[in-house]
Amino acid sequence: MKLVSWNVNGLRACVNKGFLDYFKETDADLFCLQETKLQEGQISLELGEEYEQYWNYAVKKGYSGTAVFTKIKPLSVRYGLEEDLEPEGRIITLEFPAFYLVNVYTPNARRDLSRLELRMEWEDRFLAYLQQLDERKPVIVCGDLNVAHQEIDLKNAKANRGNSGFTEEERDKMTRLLEAGFIDSFRDLYPDRTDAYSWWSNMPRVRERNVGWRIDYFLLSSRLKPALLDSQIDAHVLGSDHCPVVLQMADELKG
Repeated sequence: MKLVSWNVNGLRACVNKGFLDYFKETDADLFCLQETKLQEGQISLELGEEYEQYWNYAVKKGYSGTAVFTKIKPLSVRYGLEEDLEPEGRIITLEFPAFYLVNVYTPNARRDLSRLELRMEWEDRFLAYLQQLDERKPVIVCGDLNVAHQEIDLKNAKANRGNSGFTEEERDKMTRLLEAGFIDSFRDLYPDRTDAYSWWSNMPRVRERNVGWRIDYFLLSSRLKPALLDSQIDAHVLGSDHCPVVLQMADELKG
């Protein structure tokens, strides 16, 4: 079973930069997007009859938003946190017989950290939500989590300490999430791999020199680890300031 997650930083722009070619080439069972930046009716994607499409749009135009395209018919679909719809369209949860899939675009604390308090509150609610789901069946979490967890996860750790996405507060929340029974699929398989990044700033030659951050993840309930086959970063794929991340799981999870 193949799953892909990609912060497209504006789907309409990404489509003009080869999104559909990559989508068809990967032939994923589940394809998750973050930061779609559009409203209902602003795009029509011809993905093939085998895919069902689920969208969570932000109230604010041209902002945030998530989507999931799936070949596997879900048992249920939920938008936002349980009993707490998110006006920024940041979460879609699909329930399947063997697991939940949670596609998330975590709020950015902003450069001046003006949203750090909101981010901390979000992290607590999000963890509680994942734990509720995990009590029922295992969970696969994917998306842009807007944090480089360890120093190995960004190029210039020392210079960025305390900056948005690498504050002690954000990193501690990620540690707490993993300690609650989840694994970082990529780092679990490749604990020492350096220069593995999924986001690069738009400053000149930054991506060319691979001065990046790994802030896009597939996290798994720890009891799914026996079904984990591979977790990769498609850093060669352009079209966004993020690149896709890919998870391979045992087909038995399809149900």
